[in-house]
Amino acid sequence: MVCRVYPVDPSQDDSMTSTRNADTSGSDLKKAGLKATLPRLKILNILEAARHPHMTAEEVYKELLNMGEEVGLATVYRVLTQFESAGLVIRHNFEGGRSVFEVNQGSHHDHMVCMECGQVFEFYDAAIEERQRKIAEKAGFHVDEHALYLYGVCEGMKKHGKCSKK
Repeated sequence: MVCRVYPVDPSQDDSMTSTRNADTSGSDLKKAGLKATLPRLKILNILEAARHPHMTAEEVYKELLNMGEEVGLATVYRVLTQFESAGLVIRHNFEGGRSVFEVNQGSHHDHMVCMECGQVFEFYDAAIEERQRKIAEKAGFHVDEHALYLYGVCEGMKKHGKCSKK
């Protein structure tokens, strides 16, 4: 099993510098059938540069404000919805009613969410994936896509009352 952990608050992340340039992001947008407007480029760059891959629309908006950009929250929501429709980002609706977005890297993974500190752990387990495939096959069911979210309490919160992964 492969597991990755990311900081809960992307504003605490000092790695918000993009590893890609606007030309690369612009071509990604064009491939997805979207015009490469400045707000779209800025939002895509924020999502791609973040070490914490699960960002709410509000977190993206705050990052734009920190960069001195004058883009409204409604624009951020609209652009993220366009990105989702184009397959550039994946929307997750974790417990708590907030949608978070992550760049679609093209590879499947599942999530564990700590209900105490909000930490999101990504993992991939071939045995779980194979078991799900076999269950669907036995039932004569064709799976187009699936999502597995495990909710609980991380080790740090359980043992020490604070997240040890931050």
